[in-house]
Amino acid sequence: MAVLTNSIINRLGQRKISIRPHRSVVSLITTIGATILLLSFRWLRDIRCGYCLSLLLVSVLVLPVRAAPLIPSSAARTSPAKQADYVGLAKCRECHAAQARLWQGSHHAFAMQPATDKTVLGDFNKIAFRYAGITSTFFKRDNAFFVRTDDASGRLKTFEIKYTFGVAPLQQYLVEFPGGRLQALSIAWDSRPAEEGGQRWFHLYPDESITHDDALHWTGRYQNWNFMCAECHSTHLEKNYDPQQRAYRTTWSEINVSCEACHGPGSKHVLWANKAHTQGSVDANDKGLTHRFSERRKIRWTHNAETGQPVRSTPRATDTEIQVCAACHARRAQLFEDDRTGQPLMDSFLPSLLDEGNYHSDGQIDGEVYEYGSFVQSRMYQAGVTCSNCHEPHSLELRRSGNDVCLQCHKSEVYETRDHHFHTPQKAGAHCVDCHMPPKNFMVIDARRDHSLRIPRPDLSARLGTPNACNNCHKDRTARWSAEKIRHWYGHAPRGYQHYANALQAARSHAANAQVELIALLQDTSQPAIARATAARELQNWLNPESLQSLATALHDTHPMVRLATLESLRPLPANVRWQLVRLFLQDPVRAVRISAAELLADIPAERIPSADREVLQAASADYRATQTFNADDPAAHVNMGNFYTARGKAALAERSYRLALDLDSNWVPAYVNLADLFRHLDQDSKGEQVLRSGIRRLPQSADLYHSLGLLQVRQKNLPAALASLRQAADLAPANAHYSYVYAVALQSAGRPRAALAVVDDALEQTPDDVMLGRLRSQLKKRNRE
Repeated sequence: MAVLTNSIINRLGQRKISIRPHRSVVSLITTIGATILLLSFRWLRDIRCGYCLSLLLVSVLVLPVRAAPLIPSSAARTSPAKQADYVGLAKCRECHAAQARLWQGSHHAFAMQPATDKTVLGDFNKIAFRYAGITSTFFKRDNAFFVRTDDASGRLKTFEIKYTFGVAPLQQYLVEFPGGRLQALSIAWDSRPAEEGGQRWFHLYPDESITHDDALHWTGRYQNWNFMCAECHSTHLEKNYDPQQRAYRTTWSEINVSCEACHGPGSKHVLWANKAHTQGSVDANDKGLTHRFSERRKIRWTHNAETGQPVRSTPRATDTEIQVCAACHARRAQLFEDDRTGQPLMDSFLPSLLDEGNYHSDGQIDGEVYEYGSFVQSRMYQAGVTCSNCHEPHSLELRRSGNDVCLQCHKSEVYETRDHHFHTPQKAGAHCVDCHMPPKNFMVIDARRDHSLRIPRPDLSARLGTPNACNNCHKDRTARWSAEKIRHWYGHAPRGYQHYANALQAARSHAANAQVELIALLQDTSQPAIARATAARELQNWLNPESLQSLATALHDTHPMVRLATLESLRPLPANVRWQLVRLFLQDPVRAVRISAAELLADIPAERIPSADREVLQAASADYRATQTFNADDPAAHVNMGNFYTARGKAALAERSYRLALDLDSNWVPAYVNLADLFRHLDQDSKGEQVLRSGIRRLPQSADLYHSLGLLQVRQKNLPAALASLRQAADLAPANAHYSYVYAVALQSAGRPRAALAVVDDALEQTPDDVMLGRLRSQLKKRNRE
């Protein structure tokens, strides 16, 4: 069976702040991992390996894209929790005028605005822009802004610009569509000065040809404001998606990111302030705010006499500020509406781990991940630094310019010297951020700095292919040259704080030492929780008594990210073992952990559950279903529910959920694969074949669909057809070692050992460290000699 699992862990809509998704998020939005297929190939029964012949593990985990909410309300709104009302900027400004002035010119203030002469930065003076064979024209009429461009059918049509989105270094424009949708144009305005290359229109996918029938076209759901980005550009935004009408009634209290977006609803604070003004005696510890940003209060930074390193006067005891910022400044899924009522981050959101494609194996940024996942990897975070140590939280500007922001804590006489950076002072290479926060461009021109604040490691670049700050500048030199320079300067190879590149690289390449490296990382509590959580999740591919012992310990880790990832690794275990390990986490203090536990236990029959546990399981399951309902505008949520109902033995509901996913997005591969697998469960492979072939007609480049069809044909004992399908899958996804592995096994079973060996040899060129391919190659060579 080939199931694409949309489990809660990292599949629920890893949301972005910008509207431009990456091609990798759309074309398949899957990562390969664990699903059980029945394939018996007699000749391999003697191989002892993770790919047991009659039990091949294949799993595909989905990375959906979460939706967000529409319709501005003119009045302040009340949170559903009825804890406080949103009072608006004008009320906050009455007492906090200085903070309001700082905010007024910030990116938060300009996050989203009605399109007016004052807010629109782009040139709408009948400017033509040509892309992918379409000439789009930007113009004004009767004080309104318009674009004539291709619609969802490819025909030219005139659309009115309703809102601006963002301000610098680019500005996007939103068009209103029926059903409460706002769509973001993929043609954006470069708002940088002309001398920096700006003051021009440009396309967000300049190296591609995005036409009306492409998933990334501006009229599609990946450019939908409600679905992708709305919540992080307005205050108290509520999606209000109606799955029956497939329409939005999205509301906000303020169109931009205003005071209460971070501080929470302010009505109780206003009552507190009024009481303080009239009575003069109030509780200073209870100001009526849901979020108290006290991480820096009464904190001094001194220097350790032995190391010279900065030290907080008292350890940071809370993470409130960082978690509030992370709600938007993180690659994350959203589980529930977040009303800023003081709940922990992971009660409403699910931060991404160090996934391939998002992060390099050493944790440096690769995809568009924003700041949180990087910053929590840093030594500075571990030392107690928080966002506002460097950034003024209202203006969002750095507290000081250049190196001075770092020299707030670090000694100038130690770090701002040639003996430290070995470059000409005040020139490139002598700035702290050049080496410790290298930038990467997203959305073509938006340079964002890596916030993991790491020591450059060209030695890792030489071994693992990761980037490094040295060669960002010295592009004409090799990583080995840079590594030798550093060794010469400092007298030793750099080490730094983050020590997990080898472990994550081993896991990604399925190397022989992967299990040992991952266990060591999981057990190393000096390393960042996000890296240890990634190790825990990867260990599901190496489940055995040794790894299970480490995972059982990690279940009780103090960080919910580690607990959650560890739970996910237990998915392949038998139901009775899973129950014993997971049941306690139905009452975990963090909601994301509880709902993951419920999803993992969905296949446990009700009669086997002790009465004392039924109520907590039902409550956690209800939260899990609520998460999917909140994300009902995402096909991934319907696949999640289909999988949930399948585990519960509710086939009719499961089929309905999978078909709802396909109704929302007929290109959603996991829905085809999981629906076909449901029919396998029901002994209706003929229906499953129809589903897969329907998917292939729409998506002829989908390796997953061909692979699933090939496995179905194996079950039908139609080996010639199976070989053709499995070959197509391996050809379409040459980097997928498992698809090549299964195809080679099928060739051998068909009496074609030389062809099987050739497939394995080709696959090993793509993934040379893959242990399973290596073992298979040895077996094939031995049998060919015989």
